[in-house]
Amino acid sequence: MNSELSGVLISFVITLAIGIPLGKYLAKMFAGEPVWTDFMKRLERGIFKLSGINPNEPMNWKQFLKAMMMINSLWLVYGFFVLMFQNKLPLNPDGNPGMTPDLAFNSIISFVVNCNLQHYSGESGATYLTQHFIFMFLHFTSAATGIACAVAVFKAFRDKTTTNLGNFWQFFTKSITRLLLPLSVIVALILTFNGTPSSYAGKDQFISLQGDTVNVSRGPAAPFIAVKHIGTNGGGWFGVNSAHPLENPNYLTNVTEIVAQMIIPIAMVLAFGYYIRRKKLGWVIFGVMAIGMLMLMIATFSSELGGNPALTKMGISQTTGAMEGKEVRIGPMATAYWSTLTTIVSTGSVNGMHDSTMPLTGLWQLLAMMINSFFGGCGVGVLNYLVYLIIAVFISGLMVGRTPEFMGHKVEAREVKIAAIITLLSPFLILAGTAISTYVFNNYGAADWAVKPSNWLNNPGYHGFSEMLYENTSANANNGSGFEGLGDNNIFWNVVTGFTLILGRFLPIIGPVAIAGLLAQKKYIPESLGTLKVDTVTFGAMTFAVILVLNALSYFPALVLGPIAEYFSMLK
Repeated sequence: MNSELSGVLISFVITLAIGIPLGKYLAKMFAGEPVWTDFMKRLERGIFKLSGINPNEPMNWKQFLKAMMMINSLWLVYGFFVLMFQNKLPLNPDGNPGMTPDLAFNSIISFVVNCNLQHYSGESGATYLTQHFIFMFLHFTSAATGIACAVAVFKAFRDKTTTNLGNFWQFFTKSITRLLLPLSVIVALILTFNGTPSSYAGKDQFISLQGDTVNVSRGPAAPFIAVKHIGTNGGGWFGVNSAHPLENPNYLTNVTEIVAQMIIPIAMVLAFGYYIRRKKLGWVIFGVMAIGMLMLMIATFSSELGGNPALTKMGISQTTGAMEGKEVRIGPMATAYWSTLTTIVSTGSVNGMHDSTMPLTGLWQLLAMMINSFFGGCGVGVLNYLVYLIIAVFISGLMVGRTPEFMGHKVEAREVKIAAIITLLSPFLILAGTAISTYVFNNYGAADWAVKPSNWLNNPGYHGFSEMLYENTSANANNGSGFEGLGDNNIFWNVVTGFTLILGRFLPIIGPVAIAGLLAQKKYIPESLGTLKVDTVTFGAMTFAVILVLNALSYFPALVLGPIAEYFSMLK
């Protein structure tokens, strides 16, 4: 147990040791200051020249968002048709079939929006061509999209009064060439030298200890797995993700993948403070997020290490904790640590089965995704937090009887309305999607569908409700992890979660960028003695309270019907 705890602590220290200097580097790099990766300028100039793009052309917030939406829409169309006809394209040594239209619809949306929900099984549902030139390609571009939009918000607050939020294409390209690509190469080399496949050969065969002939999928998995974590994407090369011994061969690769998925979310928070020249604000935001993360993590440790009460009643010893759904080579604490990190950020990768964790662990996983602003994904975590920040500024202004101000700009009706709409969007998508799915399950269970609703759930009752709630929550949070007792590869789930994926990704990006653009256009008001200071511990606590209250009011009834009810039923 002590060795497991030491591993968790060492992993977290390594994450901070990389994330903090990386934040400083990102602030300098996006501000155009000299950095060690300036040798990439020639490559970037070639990309811009080939594309006919002027990377120095200023964009207001509307032009910025238009460029972002246009390129993402193009990838949706391109990927949809390639996935449907992947069986007729090269690099398919295992003869995997093409996807059905509804599965292709869900899969391409899922990867474009950085969710990677994966209603298909990795090694058998996609070919080497689509794994690399669709999914891995989108691992880079979806992460770069979130980072670019966050940097636009940074620039809006740095320049005080401006209509120029920077150039989307420049931020987007730099995010790949100077951040995602170098880090992915390092992680891919670590994985390759520790046993993760990196070959275009088809399935291999071996004879098991029982004498059976086993066909094992392989392929160029290492680079795919590297960027899936660096970009907080999470889509697995193999169906069971990082619980697979080839995707995550040993404890070193486990630590590497844990660190990889956290360093950019942490760095982007600190980069915000350094970029706008208000380091204290960056550290206050980091502190709020870190406290939220630790609260969820400690509760998860307690739930998993305490074991299963049903087994305790049977007199079964559980000295290592609840081992159902865990890899013995990894252990329950490292699995619990991973499950916290993968749900507070939008990675969604797993090294154990979330569906088999204890009911209260499922509660904390759900809550982490519902809040979706304790570090969050690449760039989008900062954007999600900004919405809560604006609401906290508004409430604080009402409490002291002053016009709300943020970073020298008055927060008026338009900004508050946008923040309120974005805040209400997530509960609407999650709860409405869950309500529709439970209605269909209960009223059309015997319907003559390809996959009958009555066959959706391996575990009806409270846990079955949690499985449907988790699926909708994961889609909205662009997370991608799942309670795999749910049969999700059917027209209903593919279509419903497909629309949730789009709305849950782009509206929470459009809203904060619009807020930043509208605030930046206003006259800058220098701080005075009466200005509400947002870089204090007091205001950080106020923002934390807003996050907790809003999410408790929104989701508590649904959580009671699922994981909380399951927990108390287990104690009976």
